[in-house]
Amino acid sequence: MENISFLAQLIIAVSIIIVWVFRYDNIVTEFQQYGLSDMTRNIVGASKITLATILVLGVWYQVPVVMASLGMAFLMICAQAFHVKVKNPIIKFVPSACLLLLSLFVAAFNAGMI
Repeated sequence: MENISFLAQLIIAVSIIIVWVFRYDNIVTEFQQYGLSDMTRNIVGASKITLATILVLGVWYQVPVVMASLGMAFLMICAQAFHVKVKNPIIKFVPSACLLLLSLFVAAFNAGMI
C-alpha cells in the first residue's frame, strides 16, 4: 500500500507540473473564463507547485505529506466548484476529480487511516 501511495503522490505532482508549466496557456484561458484575476492565478499556481514539490519530497523525506495532500485536495474542490460555476462539460471535471481522489487517498494513507 505504501508503494501505491508513493505512486499517487508522484502522479499528482507530475500532473500539476505538466499543467502549470507546460500547458500554462490553458490555465490563463481557464482563469479568465472563471473571472479570476492574474494575482489569484499566480497564487493558486505557486500553491499547487509548492504542494506538488512537498508530495515528491515525501517519497524520500519526512515532510508534511498529509497537510500537502489535504491542501491539494482543497484546491481540487475549488477547481470543481469553478467548473460548476461556468457550466463546463463533464469531461472538464475529470482531471481535478481524479486528483482530488488521489489527494484524499494520500492524506488518508499517510494519516494512518488506511
